[in-house]
Amino acid sequence: MHRRTLTILILVLLAGTLPAQNLADNNDPVKTPEFSLLKPGNENPSTLRIVFAGDIMGHDSQIAAARVDSKDSYDYTGCFRHLKPYLQEADIAVGNLEVTHGGPPYKGYPQFSSPDELTDALLDAGFNVLVNANNHALDRGKEGLERTVDVLDEKGMILTGSFVSPDHRELDYPLIMEKNGILLAMLNYTYGTNSLVADTPNIINYIDTLMIRQDIQKAKLVEPDIIIACIHWGKEYQREENSTQQDIAEFLFDQGVAAIIGSHPHVVQPIRFEEEGDYIIRPVVYSLGNFVSNQRNRYRNGGIIFGLELEKTDATRITAIDFLPAYVHKPERDKKFTFELVPSGITDKMIGKIGFTEKEKASYLEFCDDTHEHLSNTPRNSYYSKMD
Repeated sequence: MHRRTLTILILVLLAGTLPAQNLADNNDPVKTPEFSLLKPGNENPSTLRIVFAGDIMGHDSQIAAARVDSKDSYDYTGCFRHLKPYLQEADIAVGNLEVTHGGPPYKGYPQFSSPDELTDALLDAGFNVLVNANNHALDRGKEGLERTVDVLDEKGMILTGSFVSPDHRELDYPLIMEKNGILLAMLNYTYGTNSLVADTPNIINYIDTLMIRQDIQKAKLVEPDIIIACIHWGKEYQREENSTQQDIAEFLFDQGVAAIIGSHPHVVQPIRFEEEGDYIIRPVVYSLGNFVSNQRNRYRNGGIIFGLELEKTDATRITAIDFLPAYVHKPERDKKFTFELVPSGITDKMIGKIGFTEKEKASYLEFCDDTHEHLSNTPRNSYYSKMD
């Protein structure tokens, strides 16, 4: 972490405020973050697309599926290959990392530690930001938290929500990023950590209204164009939000947050928003559901990727929102189960290429129909509708 910390310290001294992480414009599928001083706003209109994926889990069967015995290593890239073109079209792709990189022995539920190659595959797929304030952040204790932070830093993945020390949090939080001339502040908090307590000096961001209010005031010092909060909340397996989630959302909007992205219930919950002329205001995704996991029950065997379209002119506004369901397909190949995320809306030709059994195809279509019906108020993303 030394190189990154030194760079931030230099920026603090020069800019006199929070550092911004600049997501460089390039065609490289692995979007390595860079740091830069805050740049003046562009007078010309600029746009930004951000996508958010749900719970990135690491159950025992996922670890076994990724194992490459001949190389004594792990490979998760096949899991995300069908979503890779879609994710890489976004300017920023954010996922909820609900495992640690605590090192071996690798283990799934209830205390997760996944191979480092999982993050390699996420980078390759197009992710460049992971949030980590969730109930599994402390699964491997102090060593696990610190190793997770170090591994992601070394690989070039931006992480927020968990911190090695107060100094680390002070320098890196709220997360400030700049892309396409738009300055974004991102917040991340969790309801708890399964009764585990962070060892000094480690820090996990919990849902504490006093702390959140202070963090938002700190973020406003750099005059961000938009503030987005990623919140780990709600009750597991409940398809509707509860009153506590509603109250927290109202509080966040009152403090100046423009959009809220939720995780934890492992099922998709409603998307609520308002329209003001041509713009979307106060969107809240109560739960994205699972992105990848071994939970096979109905409603848990997938999730959504939520998209935000921003435009900056005299002000920064949300011009559009959409969602793309992604089903966790678990085929058996070469006498071994594998995991492949399959988006909704694919053509019959693509369905044939994937090689569903009739039972698997029925499960996939059921998940897509369930999700579309549950989110009927929100525009679907049609990215895959014409792809072969």
